Amino acid sequence: MTDGEVRRNPVPSLLRSLMNDHLDPGYAAAAEDRARGHSLHRPLHSGSWCVAGGIALGLIFGIAYAQADDREPGTDQVRSEILGKVHAAQERGGGLAGTRDELAAQTEALRSRVLAGDAQGSDVLARLHAMEQAAGLDAVHGEGLTVTLTDPAARPDLSDRGRPGAGPAKAVVLDRDIQSVVNALWSSGAEAVAVGGVRVGPSATIRQAGGAMLVDNQPVFSPYAISAIGPADRLQTGFVVSDAYLRMSGVAQLYGVGFTVAEEEDVNLPAANAREIRTAHEVGGQ
Repeated sequence: MTDGEVRRNPVPSLLRSLMNDHLDPGYAAAAEDRARGHSLHRPLHSGSWCVAGGIALGLIFGIAYAQADDREPGTDQVRSEILGKVHAAQERGGGLAGTRDELAAQTEALRSRVLAGDAQGSDVLARLHAMEQAAGLDAVHGEGLTVTLTDPAARPDLSDRGRPGAGPAKAVVLDRDIQSVVNALWSSGAEAVAVGGVRVGPSATIRQAGGAMLVDNQPVFSPYAISAIGPADRLQTGFVVSDAYLRMSGVAQLYGVGFTVAEEEDVNLPAANAREIRTAHEVGGQ
């Protein structure tokens, strides 16, 4: 095959134009328009449209601000009403608790007056008193130990102390921390225990509900004072070698939680709430 018969790839027109025409045709057209005295294409009334857009934005922001300003007094009023209802409910609860205590004292006095007349009644009273003491239904006082746990002022954002996916931790001292301290004090020989002034009885629970700490369904707040009655030396000796002490010491170092242990000469603990215990028995059989 000769050189004349060799087929060569044609150079595309676009590639040829890029190699030969170094100036975009639009520049030449713009230069020609300027030479003829033509103005560039501009939107009609562009300044008027800008002014109108600014006025519209101003109206939108003004209306939004006015609505927010009108809504704020209503929000404050609703908040005040809710707080008023909460305070009223607390006052009613306090009044009912006082009435309950008065009736309980009258019932106990009447029971003692009726049963103390003979030996059999005295024996019943003694057994009732022993069971009430075991259930924590009597206010007690004596020497003991107080363990105080305090949430830090600036709570660190550490996910391992909270639940995964729950966002920032709402509390650093957890219900299991208080539970471990209470169990350690019982194991060390405590005769009575209270958390935040709430007596821990046989049926009491210590748990968290949202951001609140509940002891026997009553809210307690930081600092959490865990008081125990018993021989102070024995309580402290048993507590400082417990797993709860080691746990809270580590939590205090890692998270800045306040953790103190102090002996007390006279600890006053209130009575626990009495609850009716109901049991079920199987009747009959098939």
